Amino acid sequence: MTMTRDGADTEELLARAGRGDVPARQELLARHRARLARMVAVRLDPRLAARVDPSDVVQEALIEADRRLAEYLRGQPLPFYPWLRRLAWERLVKVHQRHLAARRRSVAREERRDPPLPDDSVAELAGLLASGTSPSRRVLLKEVRDRVRAALAALPAADREVLVLRYLEQLPMREVAAVLGVHEGAAKMRHTRALARLCDRLGGDPRGGEP
Repeated sequence: MTMTRDGADTEELLARAGRGDVPARQELLARHRARLARMVAVRLDPRLAARVDPSDVVQEALIEADRRLAEYLRGQPLPFYPWLRRLAWERLVKVHQRHLAARRRSVAREERRDPPLPDDSVAELAGLLASGTSPSRRVLLKEVRDRVRAALAALPAADREVLVLRYLEQLPMREVAAVLGVHEGAAKMRHTRALARLCDRLGGDPRGGEP
């Protein structure tokens, strides 16, 4: 597999950081801030919008990453961004538990699960999967988007997750695989299967081909 320029840059920064290069360490953590913010924004429950700033979740994750970077460099259990994302995800889960469990103690057991995808993010994903460039598709976009949204809601959670990672978080397939804990080939199969199931529910391909 050919390494992207961004991947090569990250590997270089990791090597320099491992040698004690402080500017490299700082750049390594800062360069993925926007991607982490995107993940948090996609996943954050709208009920928390007035109380939780996504940038605070990201900052806490980066502080934790800085503290644990030496440990990461010794073993590198994941590619760097998926490792950072895991730290941010853990912070996000704790935020949901802390703020929502207090309001819904009767379902505290449910709140310990991963946060559900907010409706706005489901709608955005539907729009991405239903997008098209022809005039007829533009005219029918709202109708198609609504149908895709309903079909997404009916998909198994694992299928929906791989589509969220690929299209909303905009992860390359190698990072999708790392987040899911599978080989890249298995991630590609899950992606293809999720799209096929979505299309089956729609009675056809909403994009007229492979996204």
